[in-house]
Amino acid sequence: MKLQVLKLDGTSSGEISLDDAIFAIEPKTESLSDVVRWQLARRQAGTHAVKGRSDVARTGKKLYRQKGTGRARHGARTANIFVGGGVIFGPVPRSHAFKINRKVRQLALKTMLSLKVRENNLVVLEDLVVADGKTKTLLASLQNLSLKSALFVDGETFDTGFARACANIYGVDMIPACGLNVYDGLKHEKIVLTRAAADLIQERLR
Repeated sequence: MKLQVLKLDGTSSGEISLDDAIFAIEPKTESLSDVVRWQLARRQAGTHAVKGRSDVARTGKKLYRQKGTGRARHGARTANIFVGGGVIFGPVPRSHAFKINRKVRQLALKTMLSLKVRENNLVVLEDLVVADGKTKTLLASLQNLSLKSALFVDGETFDTGFARACANIYGVDMIPACGLNVYDGLKHEKIVLTRAAADLIQERLR
């Protein structure tokens, strides 16, 4: 499969050949939801906690004698039915992460890229360079390319001027090719790859 390559100013810069096994597969949309849940679960801090009976600062002295009062038997104020007592079966710090097969993760990424190509939401640029590093300059380029919600993907590092110009634009994010993932891809309308990023992604998913 071949796609047109553009420059940041909107002019043509030739074509690029993309692997059909990565950018033109039959989408398996069920894998997308699995991987998005997996990503979001890994992001959860899992630091939620409450104080149990052994954590609250209450006296351990027996409240009243065992028999003869007509009341229920209690040994300490830390019981959960008392105000200030411990919480029973409350949340504890834990990891929300779960395992998912590597092949499923790769399939989801290929599905996401193939859907973007099918919907004409995948753009390939020659490079991402903004010489003056000004947001105004980059905004003009984005208007020429009709980009409002876009995820820019470059090689290992970004041009300093582009990174500075991109920092304050709403709906526009950037990520290195090695960090491209399903959640961030689906969150943006368009994915913008450089030639270098396209080569790295194909090498990673082959």
